[in-house]
Amino acid sequence: MKTKRAASFTGLPGLDKILNGIRLGDNVVLQVDTIDDYIQFVKPFCHEARQKKRTLIYFRFADHEVVIPECNCENIFELHPELGFENFISEIFEVIERFGKGAFYVFDCLSELSVDWYSDRMLGNFFMLACPYLYDYDTVAYFALIRNRHTSFAIDAIHNTAQVVIDVYRDADDIYVHPLKVDGRQSKTMYMLHRWEGEEFVPVLNSATTAEVLSSVPQPWLDFSMHRYDIWATSFLQAQEIVQTVGSCDGPTPKGGIFFDQMIRMAVSRDTRLLNLVKQYFDYSDIVDIGKRMIGTGLIGGKSVGMLLARAILRKNDPALAGRLEPHDSFYIGSDVFYSYLVQNKCWWIRKKLNDPESDLVLDEVSKERMLNGRFPQDIEDQFIKMLEYFGQSPIIVRSSSLLEDAYGNAFSGKYESVFCANQGTPQERLKNFLDAVRTVYTSTLSEEALAYRAHWGLLDRDEQMAILVQRVSGSVHEDRFFPQIAGVGVSFNPYVWNQEIDPKAGMLRLVFGLGTRAVDRVDDDYTRIVALNAPLRRPEASSEDVRKYCQKNGDIIDLAGNTLTTRGFQEIVEDLPDFPIEIFASRDMAVERWAQEAGRGEVFSWMLTFDELLSNSDFVKDMGRMLNVLDHAYDHPVDIEFTANFTDLARYKINLLQCRPFQAKGNILGVEEPFSVPSERTIMSSSGPVIGSNLATTIDRIIYVVPEAFGQMKLADRYEVARLIGKLNHLQSRKERRTTLLIGPGRWATADPFLGVPVSFSEINEVSVLCEVMSMHEGLVPEASLGTHFFNDLVEANMLYCAIYPTKEGNVLDKEFLAGAKNMLASLIPEAKPFSSSVKVIDGSNVKKGLQVCVKSDVMKQRLICYLDPVAEPSRK
Repeated sequence: MKTKRAASFTGLPGLDKILNGIRLGDNVVLQVDTIDDYIQFVKPFCHEARQKKRTLIYFRFADHEVVIPECNCENIFELHPELGFENFISEIFEVIERFGKGAFYVFDCLSELSVDWYSDRMLGNFFMLACPYLYDYDTVAYFALIRNRHTSFAIDAIHNTAQVVIDVYRDADDIYVHPLKVDGRQSKTMYMLHRWEGEEFVPVLNSATTAEVLSSVPQPWLDFSMHRYDIWATSFLQAQEIVQTVGSCDGPTPKGGIFFDQMIRMAVSRDTRLLNLVKQYFDYSDIVDIGKRMIGTGLIGGKSVGMLLARAILRKNDPALAGRLEPHDSFYIGSDVFYSYLVQNKCWWIRKKLNDPESDLVLDEVSKERMLNGRFPQDIEDQFIKMLEYFGQSPIIVRSSSLLEDAYGNAFSGKYESVFCANQGTPQERLKNFLDAVRTVYTSTLSEEALAYRAHWGLLDRDEQMAILVQRVSGSVHEDRFFPQIAGVGVSFNPYVWNQEIDPKAGMLRLVFGLGTRAVDRVDDDYTRIVALNAPLRRPEASSEDVRKYCQKNGDIIDLAGNTLTTRGFQEIVEDLPDFPIEIFASRDMAVERWAQEAGRGEVFSWMLTFDELLSNSDFVKDMGRMLNVLDHAYDHPVDIEFTANFTDLARYKINLLQCRPFQAKGNILGVEEPFSVPSERTIMSSSGPVIGSNLATTIDRIIYVVPEAFGQMKLADRYEVARLIGKLNHLQSRKERRTTLLIGPGRWATADPFLGVPVSFSEINEVSVLCEVMSMHEGLVPEASLGTHFFNDLVEANMLYCAIYPTKEGNVLDKEFLAGAKNMLASLIPEAKPFSSSVKVIDGSNVKKGLQVCVKSDVMKQRLICYLDPVAEPSRK
């Protein structure tokens, strides 16, 4: 079919601009709340028809007011739909044939037709006949639908047939348009929400305003009873009736009772400890709101529950702080959809086999391909399409939200995938990318890392289904980039105490510029800002040179042009954005500016991401401290959260609370009673920080030591071999036999770069009790404490103590002579590993010297850890 030429036919140049013009043949459907909103668009269209000397025809058939301007149309045809469908459409076809090609048409609101014909299906039939006929005559026709009045029988037929579909919203005095379909045209902002300002339609570039306008709009395609009338639908309808009945009486929304408990267990959670919190802070309106944004059936999963519960707690316990939150307009893909996907694509038996503790916990490539290329039930895919129409071109994130995730005891940090969708391109391209993202999350439930985690914690036999949380990415559009100004992780109990001024109960933040991926994932080539909330300006770094060296250099953003998540340098991200409030987040490096001036280099980009202005002169730190404190008290347990924040200025900002879960810290942070008075000849190693985790005073059964000098000289392949060897050593013990193991190695553990450390996965070292990083493989390599990262959550969840040793720093000792001279058990434990005996040492902690045993003692408050030889205690005599 030949593409028809676009022109400016709407009479609104700004609207023509975002639609890339209206083409002859276009049928334009405006979904409105009132006829007045329709008239706002009809008037300029009629004026444009007169200006272009186009024949204008108005079909008048509804009881509402006349929609065209007076004296602006000589061709008004009064129709009578009550006389029947056939008579009505025949009269319209006769008019179209009489006026021929190129005429402009305005129809009364189509919603009136379903009243006359008592049928949404017949309304859909009318449009499927009239629209192609008008298209063939190169007309431009305007139609209106009253939003949320029709079923899918009408909506789907109209949306699938029309060339242009636009949602029109009124928020106070502002009018917004949100194109849902523009056939054959594309631009980078076409499907975004736009505000009508004078002659322009300005794209809404920030997530907060978009969510605020759209979140209150019902989505009829998610109506409880549209596609079924089962126990799920009837239960939600009953809950909705309760809310509506109470609303008409102006009373508080009720909660409690057998039916309320049933609704929670049906859609929210079955975790006993979470249920108590949900019952305390949710009411029927919260349950109904979940149902209105849910695709499929089943539970919404732990991540969704945590986000909703935290917001409910703040609404009840700190309404002022809740008012600071950015609205959310997330959708939930129920856990039953995951099961349907497994069954429909013949993957259920694959999953059942891998859930057997005796299996090797490895998904073979054929099965993986089946998971990654499966099909979804058609009704579910149809709802995905509608959801993507709702989000338009706003970036979204597809987040795992399994039943066991983010509950008390097991966080599953980083075990399941979450996928960013830049959400650019044609509707078909955006759908493909979204389906691939969902498949990726589903497939991650069968990854070796996830299965090993479940096996380690005895969860393979638990009902672990995968729901999905689909969230709008928080932030704003900046040219071809999308990102939040700041993001991070907050913890209500700070186990990282590097200074005595720091109160661990005040909590901490791990703060980054851009997307929060750099705060929750361990990044080897960059640093983040650690903020102790009672002393926000106190830094671990001692000098201004250190501040410069260890400030964040890169940020993660959405590249809208490239349709992908990417990393760019801070300067590259902000340098060409004149309106970006850089001074809130960064400080000028005066030393660099002086150097540039002295060297005659002219202006240089000297900004460093210190966040000092934000931390000093806004209420952000106070608000985050309050938030963590309120949530900690409600959970009766330390919590960690993920968040973003976007600032207009230091006084005006919105915080988006993305996630909340119990923080898996173990033990306490009180000082160890015994002093650190061990003779140097019995000291194996000592660290003066960072020391992270719970205090410890215990014997060590086994030391595994990767010799830094030997590892630093290895070929790349051998470094990976060492990583696999460490995994084998870690898992030699049976599940019943729990050894206390000290693992010492060069650089960073669990790094992705084997030149920076030993590239193990966490599942390969998850049986370790104490983990030590020795900074001697590369000069100048300084590890950043992994607070808030998935790696750090793994450490504390496994009750693993972490420390770093800087051999040249005061208070740090590593007795290489002792480690080299101790008997190496490697070859006896794994005979085939004998070639690595010079680079990997395995030492029996109870058999180093007669009468001596290896012990470890730590004091996190004092940032001290010591590993030493201690006399074996004599058996007590009665």
